[in-house]
Amino acid sequence: MSEQHHSVLIVGGGAAGVSVANNMRRQNKTIDIAIIEPSEDHYYQPGFTIVGGGAYTLNKTRKNEADLIHPTVSWIKDYAESFQPDENTITLRSGDKLGYDYLVVCPGLQLDWNKIAGLQETIGKNGVCSNYSADTVEYTWECIKNLEQGTALFTQPPMPIKCAGAPQKIMYLATHRFIKKGIRDKIDVQFCNAGPGMFGVPFFAKALKKVVDRYDINCNFNNNLIAIDGDNKTASFEVTDSDGNKQTVERQFDMIHVTPPQSAPDFIKQSPLAAESGWVDVHPNTLQHTKYSNIFGLGDATTTPNAKTAAAVRKQIPVVVDNILNLRNNAAVVEGYDGYGSCPLTTSLRTVILAEFAYGGKVTPSFPFLDPRSNSYLWWLGKIIGFPWLYWQLMIKGSRFDIPSLEKYAAKLVKEDSES
Repeated sequence: MSEQHHSVLIVGGGAAGVSVANNMRRQNKTIDIAIIEPSEDHYYQPGFTIVGGGAYTLNKTRKNEADLIHPTVSWIKDYAESFQPDENTITLRSGDKLGYDYLVVCPGLQLDWNKIAGLQETIGKNGVCSNYSADTVEYTWECIKNLEQGTALFTQPPMPIKCAGAPQKIMYLATHRFIKKGIRDKIDVQFCNAGPGMFGVPFFAKALKKVVDRYDINCNFNNNLIAIDGDNKTASFEVTDSDGNKQTVERQFDMIHVTPPQSAPDFIKQSPLAAESGWVDVHPNTLQHTKYSNIFGLGDATTTPNAKTAAAVRKQIPVVVDNILNLRNNAAVVEGYDGYGSCPLTTSLRTVILAEFAYGGKVTPSFPFLDPRSNSYLWWLGKIIGFPWLYWQLMIKGSRFDIPSLEKYAAKLVKEDSES
């Protein structure tokens, strides 16, 4: 067993991990930084929605991990297995142990396919698809392209999940495809959501209700997918009524897009870094661990109650980097993160609602020239061109860019919405 030591050790080489490493390198040219990441592929996951909708290719979402990490940052191609925070060490799957001065934990979340009975046996065939994995997303487009009639189900599990709008984004793209093919009247489109409504932020839920009504989509709330029989094309849902009573309802399908349940990675849940919920326990504004002051977390794996999106990561990166550098300089940490997240909700093959919000569902629009509830072609161009460019060319490379929220504009919009 060998042991190395790094000034800053990062667990996870996804959007958060690579961006933190490269951003920190821009702020400090000499600090010793290492990333633990087993995968050689790095995916722009926000692009999976439009891959599944047939408007983008999977290849455009993928780059080599090696090409993204700054050459002066050490890449440890292994899995983090366990944490020993009292000793400031991590044990890898290989058995090697790594020491650190500061630890950044951002491994993302895990997709719990096994929590839906029968799903693993049928995903990728029998009309059962999902945009939530690079291995399955291309089959979503095959299902949409080949469906001519019948029932198309789109499911959403209990929160939290990454990109809470994604389960319905693909539903809107599919429905628009059916309209363009002239077969919309032959397909029953249904949204089956384990939650009680369209979206967690009421301001945007109203706008999405209008989209659903326009497309004549049937919504089934408090419907949690628990099992799939792919051969017989039957999905079983646990349905909860207004009194809290539960029953199992079976629905036939010709196509079903499944959003799998999601949770913190098992090695996080079993670690001393986890809260009771299983997520890395950090302060919601400083992103510092609540017990271990030299540990920080960001991205999808933490307890912060924000939307789990790349836009949230972009806002969290400078907070983590600056707070680590503050501690190195014997300065105080700063409460710099307000829970900002952004969800570009694809409502058709040429329109997007850009939902921006912070902790508590606070509406935080960044652009005064456009009502954030509007279905905009501008944000569609952002989705397919602008946002991927910002991700690859700025965020991942460690550049800092910020567009402040417009407080007065937000207050005006919210007031108008409450009066309507």
